[in-house]
Amino acid sequence: MKITKIETIPIRLPTRRVHQWASLTTPIGVYVIIRLHTDEAVVGLGEAPVLKDWGGDHGKYYGETPQTTAHIINDILAPALTGQDPRRIEAVHALMDKSVKGYPYCKAAIDAALYDVVGKAMNVPVYQLLGGCFRDRVPIAHSLGLMEIENAVEEALKAKGEGVKTIKLKGGVDPKRDVKLIRQMRKALGPDTKICVDANQGYPTAKLAVQVTKAMEEYDLLYMEQPVEGIDQMAEVAKRVDTPIMADESAWTAHDVLEIAQKKAADVISIYTTKPGGIFKAKKVAAVAEAAGLQCNVNGSVETGVGNAANLHLAASTGVVTLGCVVPVSTPKGKGKKGIAGIYYQDDIITEAFDFAEGDILISSKPGLGIELDEDKLKHYRLDS
Repeated sequence: MKITKIETIPIRLPTRRVHQWASLTTPIGVYVIIRLHTDEAVVGLGEAPVLKDWGGDHGKYYGETPQTTAHIINDILAPALTGQDPRRIEAVHALMDKSVKGYPYCKAAIDAALYDVVGKAMNVPVYQLLGGCFRDRVPIAHSLGLMEIENAVEEALKAKGEGVKTIKLKGGVDPKRDVKLIRQMRKALGPDTKICVDANQGYPTAKLAVQVTKAMEEYDLLYMEQPVEGIDQMAEVAKRVDTPIMADESAWTAHDVLEIAQKKAADVISIYTTKPGGIFKAKKVAAVAEAAGLQCNVNGSVETGVGNAANLHLAASTGVVTLGCVVPVSTPKGKGKKGIAGIYYQDDIITEAFDFAEGDILISSKPGLGIELDEDKLKHYRLDS
């Protein structure tokens, strides 16, 4: 089997509401879908959920856009990979890294498509290629962007009513507002719902992050995610608070997680399929985290159903992923469940909605990623047609 062509398809999905976090100026949902073609007529799907504002500590990793993604894949990666065997996933990764440094979201899109091709060719779901199905359902965490407190509480109550057991609050812009938000959220949700806060590096100093986190601790905070920028600053916070600290922007690669563990900068790692450059490397991130005794969840950039399917196969096959995952419940308009739990878009480009029950996404056992593109929707939301 040989790779014959890779297509890049920029799209824009309409959001259900504005989803904002500290430092984000780009709307979510303006992403790139790829189709990887082979000489045996097996086609793999992948997604690059790129954001120009999204990156790692101190410029270590940097934002990507639909335009840079199209250039890197069309002009560099696709020519390099044409003629390669998609089943040799590690070798393809080595060739991608040799062809261009960085651009992990581009490489992650291709990686997902490789796994999709291999799964389809072998007639098995992707999780079988990753060690098998450790769990057949993945609990979601419903993420609330920066919004008025009253609106956040209202949406959290709706999500709880639909079965969600973990609520993630965005903060990091106004410390007083953040403390007030979790106080009112805990009062409204009661003691049984888990609540976590994601500051997206928003607090300028470790001292302030410690003050804010300590002020939240009486409201039973599950974890504080990325309160500050930089692993050393994170370590300062972690040693001075009782609440577990999650690393996200600080934790892209297995090497990052090793440094985090050595410096005791976090208790939890947010694993993406995209940050390290694909599922193949995300499994390495998980292995280092597990060896270091760190908990994990699977997170992402609020992908469409294509990227979310990749996230689900990672979560389903990885034992150390024990916390609620911010994986959207991808739901094409007019299909699937009613309500708002885990739903951030008005529509999707896949043909069928994810199965959702009691706050969990049920894992598909269909071959490959288990999803198909709705060609009419793809044409409708395509940006370059």
